[in-house]
Amino acid sequence: MTNLDIQTKTSMEGQAVPAVTFRVRENGEWRDVSSDELFKGKTVAVFSLPGAFTPTCSSTHLPRYNELASAFAENGVDEIVCMSVNDTFVMNAWAADQEASNVTVIPDGNGEFTEGMGMLVDKADLGFGKRSWRYSMLVKDGVVEKMFIEPNKPGDPFEVSDADTMLEYINPEAVKPKSVAMITKPGCPYCAKAKQLLNERGIKFEEIVLGKDATSVSVKAITGNSTVPQVFFDGENIGGSDDLEVYLNAH
Repeated sequence: MTNLDIQTKTSMEGQAVPAVTFRVRENGEWRDVSSDELFKGKTVAVFSLPGAFTPTCSSTHLPRYNELASAFAENGVDEIVCMSVNDTFVMNAWAADQEASNVTVIPDGNGEFTEGMGMLVDKADLGFGKRSWRYSMLVKDGVVEKMFIEPNKPGDPFEVSDADTMLEYINPEAVKPKSVAMITKPGCPYCAKAKQLLNERGIKFEEIVLGKDATSVSVKAITGNSTVPQVFFDGENIGGSDDLEVYLNAH
């Protein structure tokens, strides 16, 4: 199937997803996962992509769905599924590398599900063979309610199958979690206070540890300050633990 076929393909909205059995590897054992197991009686957000470890898939597509998982759950989505025409070993390694524990990765190794969706494309020019066109869909009890199919353009367009577009479709008023990060160093009591403040509010954050993930030079270069912790909310430098306390009390 060529990219042009994708452009003219009729959406599968209102139709049942293909009945396929996926071979997955879990805890060192083989297991069969059926379409029914994935979709029956559940609301599932699915996004499908050309391949694990590829640039857009790794930098944006998977991470954002993983990041917004709590917002999807709050708006009625039972599970987020990432589908790709890769084998289970590749998908498992990619999920571990991405630390994407909020997303279920499913290997459509033979491309059966993707072909049944009409999304199988030939990427032989890249040495990829048959892969999935990039798309997303909302599936309720095994029936496709909504599909977002990327437009027919050269390369690998990524315009409509993103997590934010899907969440906005589900609920335009959905509250998205803030992206929070904190630069710390081992044994720092102010860092411990800042972490406690965030934990008490139930705010998830990524910790960047001096000596492991960054250096004091990095802190100075990024924030203009040489002290830790340095806390960031959606790219805004809040400051240290006292500044964080003031910020949280005001919000």
